Amino acid sequence: MAVTAFPRNARMAGILFLLTAIGLLITLSQAKATINGSCVDCHTMHNSQNGASMNFDDSATPNAALLKGSCLGCHAQGSTSALVDTGSDMIPQVMHSEATDLAGGNFGFITGMKGSGADDNKGHNIAALTGEDGTVSALPGGIQQSFHEDQIVNTSNLTCAGTNGCHGYRYAGDSFPEGITGAHHNNVDGKLTTADTIGNSYRFLTGIVGLEDDDWQYTRASNDHNEYFAMAEPIKLGCSGGTTSCHATGGVKAPDGTISQYCATCHGNFHTIETTASTGIGSVASSPFIRHPTDIILPADGEYALYTAYNLDAPVARTTAVPDVASASVTPGSDAVVCMSCHMAHASDYPDMLRWDYLNDCSANQVNTDCGCFACHTAKDGDPSE
Repeated sequence: MAVTAFPRNARMAGILFLLTAIGLLITLSQAKATINGSCVDCHTMHNSQNGASMNFDDSATPNAALLKGSCLGCHAQGSTSALVDTGSDMIPQVMHSEATDLAGGNFGFITGMKGSGADDNKGHNIAALTGEDGTVSALPGGIQQSFHEDQIVNTSNLTCAGTNGCHGYRYAGDSFPEGITGAHHNNVDGKLTTADTIGNSYRFLTGIVGLEDDDWQYTRASNDHNEYFAMAEPIKLGCSGGTTSCHATGGVKAPDGTISQYCATCHGNFHTIETTASTGIGSVASSPFIRHPTDIILPADGEYALYTAYNLDAPVARTTAVPDVASASVTPGSDAVVCMSCHMAHASDYPDMLRWDYLNDCSANQVNTDCGCFACHTAKDGDPSE
């Protein structure tokens, strides 16, 4: 059979076409990780069209960065949906009345939009959304260093992003939108292990690593959820003076990239090693503790060894590596307890942002699958006659 010999220029053109196609496929695969859709989904040039405002909340006041809404205007629209469809993408909602909540919880529980009734104790109060916190004023469990004693962040000035918030660049002088600018356009979805920018950090929490569920846990199952990262034991975290500082290049961040360390940048006394009774969880990372520890391995013996099937009401974190996919299994002796094991990030229908009704559903020696404590403390739940 004769073999056709293509001219050299034709062969080169074919090679260039192939390389171009491969490059395009790579670009498209990378593009899928960033924000999708038309610019008009999020931005408006003049906030006016046919005599009407283009803002999501119909406000006549234009927003910074030509946006149709601020953090709250986009993600806290107060509608009946947990996910708002723009036509080309979905906007996750942190305040809504739908029965299904996303992974972070729902600020509507604070205001009474949803749940058993309004209560400031149910979540983080974002002043512009829920009003100022009428229960506490200073950070509960705040690390007693001069930075926090000056109350740069407190329960009255808490915001979504920037210096006084959780998402984005957290450093004095950087507030919305500067603290979050560029994050959405540089967003990386899925497994995040680099975390050296806002966009490639877990849920825009600077420096945090983890695996993001692709629909924010709108659908959820034992193998359909976020995956968190943890250390084998907590550290002594602070601002200075014999501690591992949470102040670094790029602003305030968790030094080891764990979700519990991130919470501890504000609530450090609850979650870090300390030697005095007034602060910390205890002087060492072993029982008995004076406060419940996080970033600590679930023991592989005793009652803890029975927690092997992932419980969505008491999630654990992985200490060896961020997994490629969500796992339905728990491995005592390797997986760890984190702040998210007990609390929601934004708000829940229970005091202290707990995932379950600790006041009414958690009684020793009484079978109650609604109490998340018993996911780990398996011997505390059961028939007292056994």
